[in-house]
Amino acid sequence: MTNQTFHWQGHAIPFRTGESLAAALEAAGVVSFGYGPLGEETRYFCGIGACQNCLLRVDGLIREACITSARPGMQVEALEKSND
Repeated sequence: MTNQTFHWQGHAIPFRTGESLAAALEAAGVVSFGYGPLGEETRYFCGIGACQNCLLRVDGLIREACITSARPGMQVEALEKSND
């Protein structure tokens, strides 16, 4: 049973103990993590932290979503703010 959540762009995302941010976001249907500083779309890709394609801002610090364990109450955002 999942009763823990972190916050992605202001939305509560449930996760299981030991699950990475990327796995929890994917399970919640989030397939794009926004855009990087060069305008490239970021997403879950390699799963081992090598490609740096899943960079997110986690509690104000830049982290790889695929190797960062989810913790209750984390504030997770896209690296770059959308201009929408």
